[in-house]
Amino acid sequence: MENSEIIYGKNSVMEALIAGNREINKILISKNIHSDNKINKIKELAQERGIVFQFVAREKFQPYAEFNHQGIIAQISPIKYYDLDEFLEKKEHTNSSLVILDGVEDSHNLGAIIRTCVCAGVDGIIIPSRRNVQVNSVVEKTSVGAINHIPIIKVNSLVNAVQTLKDNNWWIIATDASAKDNYYDVRYDDMNFAVIMGAEHAGVSKSLLKASDFVVKIPMQNSFNSLNVSNALSAIIFETLRQKLTKKAK
Repeated sequence: MENSEIIYGKNSVMEALIAGNREINKILISKNIHSDNKINKIKELAQERGIVFQFVAREKFQPYAEFNHQGIIAQISPIKYYDLDEFLEKKEHTNSSLVILDGVEDSHNLGAIIRTCVCAGVDGIIIPSRRNVQVNSVVEKTSVGAINHIPIIKVNSLVNAVQTLKDNNWWIIATDASAKDNYYDVRYDDMNFAVIMGAEHAGVSKSLLKASDFVVKIPMQNSFNSLNVSNALSAIIFETLRQKLTKKAK
């Protein structure tokens, strides 16, 4: 692991939090170290800035054995995340598109999704700060540079983000294997829309399904219903592009 991916040691992590000029994905604190004033300050600063911190077993620090980490590591993002309000205010959105990821845990999947979204002209990707992989060096490499061509928006609550989008004239389309409607039955070419993709094992959460305007599925020819999330997104997002291009051609 490259040193540029992490900040390690109590003083360095605390100073990074105070300065506020680094994009921190997550802070790992060993369960084996005793709390002191510095650890308490780090926790306080992380909470103020909405940065996730976790107390983890000693084994989690094995990849960082070469560093004098003192039982604390801050994982750094290679990009600067966007704020949702900042994204919405930046320009007037007409037939814009977003992808919302709910629980995607594999870095390679996220990198592939980012690559697909850039190729299809998606305007941004929303990820939650918890229970979803964050942008790291593996994501950056898998995206083959696409990460630099699309806003990645990080939010504390996907439910709140969806409500904000709805309040700003966006339509929400969730994906679910048991949905009645197929993904190509929705008209995507005359609205701002966000497509929610869930993880393979869990799918989109019930609260997000309930908040969605449409729930759609990709029809399957047999009972083996386990399409990779990045492949599933490709099918849906290029259908939205097909509709947009067909409308322009008329």
